[in-house]
Amino acid sequence: MSDEQQTKPGGSFLTVLVALAVNVAIAVAKSVAALLTVSASMTAEAAHSWADAGNEVLLLIAERRGRRGPDRTHPYGYGKDVYIWSLFAAFGLFTVGAVVSVLRGITQLGSNGPAEAPLVAYVVLALSFVLEGISFLRSIRQLRGTAAAADQEVLEHVLATSDPTVRAVFFEDAAALIGLVLAAAGIVLHQITGAAIWDALGSILIGGLLGVVAVVLIQLNRRFLIGQSPSPRVMQAVLQLLAEHDDVASVSYLHIEYVGPSRVFVVAAVDLTGDAPEHELAVRLAALARGVEEDEHVVEAVLTLSEPGAPALVVGDEPVSAQLPR
Repeated sequence: MSDEQQTKPGGSFLTVLVALAVNVAIAVAKSVAALLTVSASMTAEAAHSWADAGNEVLLLIAERRGRRGPDRTHPYGYGKDVYIWSLFAAFGLFTVGAVVSVLRGITQLGSNGPAEAPLVAYVVLALSFVLEGISFLRSIRQLRGTAAAADQEVLEHVLATSDPTVRAVFFEDAAALIGLVLAAAGIVLHQITGAAIWDALGSILIGGLLGVVAVVLIQLNRRFLIGQSPSPRVMQAVLQLLAEHDDVASVSYLHIEYVGPSRVFVVAAVDLTGDAPEHELAVRLAALARGVEEDEHVVEAVLTLSEPGAPALVVGDEPVSAQLPR
């Protein structure tokens, strides 16, 4: 029912797991290279990869905690826990990766001397680019199908999806690939000119890049925590889901709230067909709510009767899809 299509169960978990394994391997290689080359850009990249690895651990925690179902104290489950832990991950990316990279670059600005062991740096950067590219392509593959189902471009879908873990991996991998290019450029210019300022600038630019990514991820997760308004396509899809039931003549009010990735809480006012007595209407409303909740993405549906003469609700002109978001 929406901008997003459900992916296979565990798809996000596996995507994060692949990214974690890649980042740990890359972080070790970059750390060794940073010690050998004394390069600010390579140090920044090592900090970047360790920060990414730490973030992936937080995202795995988010996935695990967010899967818990409803209980007595949390009737809609723990889906929003995913956004909280994803906020921690984004903030960690900013504090660890961005701050360390910028400070390392600033301290290197006044340094002089030729680049040390540049070949080691180039080999590690090239290997890192390949591994990061593999992780990035996996996240792209997972997103491409859901984006096509929502009739969106991949980047548009990444910004709109209610799944913060896939979004975080996408942005982190994209930033990693750009950061590797910046680091290589800084080291190459240092080697060619003999001026260490280029290596220092590479480190500062990497830090700035990580800061921008962290702010974007924080803002995107924040909007789901404070109550993200559903898109017109989602509204249309829920209307379609209600309209598929023969008992529904029209819908005059509709409220949709995300309670986690791919999970929504629905409140609607409907006009039922016929002119049945009150007790029969109550039974039909309860049966209709249970029918809506059969969709695996609807955590709970609360339905009431429309006021007499209330106009039917119409949202946008886009074709309706009866598939809930992922």
